[in-house]
Amino acid sequence: MRRENPWITRSSRTAYQNQWIKVREDGVVRPDGSPGIYGVVEVPPSVGIVALNQKDYVVLIGQWRYTLSRYLIEIPRGGSDGELDILACAQRELAEEAGVSAAHWQTLGSVEVNTGITTDVQHLFLATDLSPTSTSHDAEEQLDVIWRPFPEAIAMVMRGEISEVCSVAAILKVARMRGL
Repeated sequence: MRRENPWITRSSRTAYQNQWIKVREDGVVRPDGSPGIYGVVEVPPSVGIVALNQKDYVVLIGQWRYTLSRYLIEIPRGGSDGELDILACAQRELAEEAGVSAAHWQTLGSVEVNTGITTDVQHLFLATDLSPTSTSHDAEEQLDVIWRPFPEAIAMVMRGEISEVCSVAAILKVARMRGL
């Protein structure tokens, strides 16, 4: 198994940047020795939370995703805004999107998303012992808060009704942890 980097970066420039992403264009020498260009979308780390209440209902978020031009159901998730404390980011996102806070937090690890073009690493959490709190949606968010029994969320994943990768991974990790 080869583990050394076969790519050589000769140059790098920012092609585009806004508050959420940076698109970098690198001049490279490919593994076969030929010159080329590699585009990278740099994204700050993000979080996804499986939040379960005392009745074993999970909170889900429904929203229109502009990029795919369709309505998706996901776990509460969001970007870190450059924060270094990723748990604090998860706590903030859960409160902002779902209107709940959690007394107990457990890390579920992380998933790397679309590794061919992005630096997106999503940190997953299980949040329990929930309490209501106020929401604070961003201007571009129009969110529906949806509570479902956890086994139904698993079934929604398996039927493709929940298809966003962070949500699928987090829900299935929790299901596996619980022997479901």
